[in-house]
Amino acid sequence: MHRALASVLLFWLVLTAGATAQDFATATMIEGSLKIIRGTMLMQASEGVRLRPGDIVMTSDSGFAQLEFAKGPIVALGPATQVYLFSRAASSATEFVMLNGWLKGESHTGAPAFRVNTPELEASTGDGTILIHEAGGSAAIFVEAGSAKVGDSAAHSTAAKAGQFFSRSGGKPVIATTRPDSAFINGMPRAFRDTLPSRMARFTAKAPEPKREREVSYQDVQPWLTMNRAWRRGFVERFRPRIGDDSFRRAVEAHMSEHPEWDPVLHPEKYQEPKPAATAEKNPGR
Repeated sequence: MHRALASVLLFWLVLTAGATAQDFATATMIEGSLKIIRGTMLMQASEGVRLRPGDIVMTSDSGFAQLEFAKGPIVALGPATQVYLFSRAASSATEFVMLNGWLKGESHTGAPAFRVNTPELEASTGDGTILIHEAGGSAAIFVEAGSAKVGDSAAHSTAAKAGQFFSRSGGKPVIATTRPDSAFINGMPRAFRDTLPSRMARFTAKAPEPKREREVSYQDVQPWLTMNRAWRRGFVERFRPRIGDDSFRRAVEAHMSEHPEWDPVLHPEKYQEPKPAATAEKNPGR
């Protein structure tokens, strides 16, 4: 097996094995609906369901969900929010990738830090409360309490304190102000105005299993297959079984320029080493 492919497979096996052995978060409140993409399956969650590293979770257009992590923050998701429970090698922090919606995360002193990545901004905190909105190529982050680091990447982040507000749109420089703008305040989900009380004590019994609905379509996962390359690592092997579905395969082919790492899967013959030319017979005529 090719060394790079073997590394990806090992990474994914370790990730999923760890997830099976230890669920690391619980959905302790759901209003509307909460969908989960786990492996290649689209599922419907109910309150008390356990979440795993690698899950993609999505609230409905008028939904709300509260996620509580065994070793980390309490996180609220607002309406129409899409979050990937990301796992980065050599990192102990709870980490999310959010492509759209509203997120509020509360961490407390002594708990592991958590990080939220969006296409425009990212933030991390170990003792603070942050509110994030991402929509249409624009992102905004408000540090409600404690301290955080905020920037357009981990390499370009700055220390932030309570009350500071950061915004960025269309790849332009980050703008920092001392208070959130009116659009952020008016659009913020009402539930985000209060602290997030833990509800874990309600879920001591056996956790319900999410209800399986169907295998994912290309449209279900397209935003994730085309996001930042560092975040979508392992997705080729994860969703590779779906290329057996003709519509999924055709859609991958049609959008190949957005995720060229799929080309070797659909066209392996292009990447095969050429066979050596036949050796001419020595000393012909003898």
